[in-house]
Amino acid sequence: MAPQPHIEVRDLTAAYGERVIQQELTFNINRGDIFIIMGGSGCGKSTIMRHLIGLQEPARGEVFIDQINFSQAPHDQFEAIKRRFGVLFQSGALFSSMTLAENIALPLNEYTLFNTAEVGDIVAYKLALVGLAGCEELYPAEISGGMRKRAGLARAMALDPEILFFDEPSAGLDPLSSRRLDELILELRDNLGATIVMVTHELASIYAIGNNSIFLDAESKTMIAGGDPKQLRDHCPDPRVRAFLNRGNT
Repeated sequence: MAPQPHIEVRDLTAAYGERVIQQELTFNINRGDIFIIMGGSGCGKSTIMRHLIGLQEPARGEVFIDQINFSQAPHDQFEAIKRRFGVLFQSGALFSSMTLAENIALPLNEYTLFNTAEVGDIVAYKLALVGLAGCEELYPAEISGGMRKRAGLARAMALDPEILFFDEPSAGLDPLSSRRLDELILELRDNLGATIVMVTHELASIYAIGNNSIFLDAESKTMIAGGDPKQLRDHCPDPRVRAFLNRGNT
């Protein structure tokens, strides 16, 4: 039996006014995937992710979450679906004036009825999950870039989301920190059963954790390949995709 898509994108066109970024995108993201949105600079990877999480409306086409038309859902249903998402933006997007505990507590205080003690317990648990146990009272400026990414991930997980979206999670990290973050993402997928959608151009991450993908092309403004990144690297008939996925090889 074929897997049931967790996210379905049907004939999606993303545009800013008259300027088309990507067009006629149709693909599925299955439950439990670590799904990579990849392509060269300026092809619209982050823009497509913004459409998937409801921050931008499609110029045309639809996004379905568990067979519900997310892109055209009534406001209350739209907001309820968004609460099933966790998002890690490229910078981590932590509030510099707040401690890590206060940052992670924000969505819990906003969307749940947990009391102060319960919120504190959840915050401590989420920080422990990402290897930051005992760091509750530190401020973002007091920790490394890799730790800030992990703290951002802890906040993205605060509401136990079923879908996690990561925008260039390894950007700015050294190779060791990047590898540790990849390992953490795999652990979270396996332990929490989450579906993960990730924008990245980092080949090491793509091959280490990605099992499904689309490749966006800036020139034709559409996807020109999809599937397991390793299979695309070795067997994709389009030379643009193979060149991207084999860059650096001699």
